[in-house]
Amino acid sequence: MRGYLVFLKKELFEYTKTYKLLIMVLVFVIFGITNPLVAKLTPVILKSFMTDGIIITLPEPTAYDAWMQFFKNATQMGIIVMVILFSGVLSSELSKGTLINLLTKGLSRKSVILSKYTCMVLVWTVSIALCFGLTYGYTVYLFPKEDTPNLLFSVSCLWLFGLFLLAVLLFSAALVKSSYGCLFITVIVMAACIIMNIIPSIHRYNPISLATDNMGLLVGSIEASSLYDAILVSSLFSMIFVSLSAMIFQKKQL
Repeated sequence: MRGYLVFLKKELFEYTKTYKLLIMVLVFVIFGITNPLVAKLTPVILKSFMTDGIIITLPEPTAYDAWMQFFKNATQMGIIVMVILFSGVLSSELSKGTLINLLTKGLSRKSVILSKYTCMVLVWTVSIALCFGLTYGYTVYLFPKEDTPNLLFSVSCLWLFGLFLLAVLLFSAALVKSSYGCLFITVIVMAACIIMNIIPSIHRYNPISLATDNMGLLVGSIEASSLYDAILVSSLFSMIFVSLSAMIFQKKQL
């Protein structure tokens, strides 16, 4: 336990030193501020491009438009930035040989894997929480008296999908030594989830549905209970991938 906490502090310091934490937070803070503003200003901007004689009726922006921007940015650019930043979660230290010294001094390999996963989860949690808080604050200010049901549940589903994706990333990093290989395996897993999501019988169990059905929860076209199976599967596979990462890394030749 002591080794786990010491290495976790070291990881957090490294993320600060290499600006990974700053980049993640900055990206999500920008999204949090701009999500409601884009929703509010898009109709105004479109009207400014209209020429004389052309009349286009644009619907008034609502809070749903702001949250649509939130989920679009978080599930696209946000997750892409996260995967790229964390793709070298093991490869950078393996290539430099810095882990060998720590392991020879008594640090367990299991503690390394758990510390790295915990650190990534903390960065992801802080980032998505800041983005949500800023989006919520500006949305309430710009679109007062508009209720968005299942909002916290929908954001929690997205957060849980992030944990699943980080577990896949860590598993990929334990399998291969290069960050490119880690990215490749992660993309393959994501592509497989996207393809399987087309099949209705698999959709309810597919982890990626936690990142695709968010707006359906807000508008009421999807029941919260329909995602319970996906939540269970995502949680289970996250634990499996982290456990496999520890097992693979335990036997890995450094």
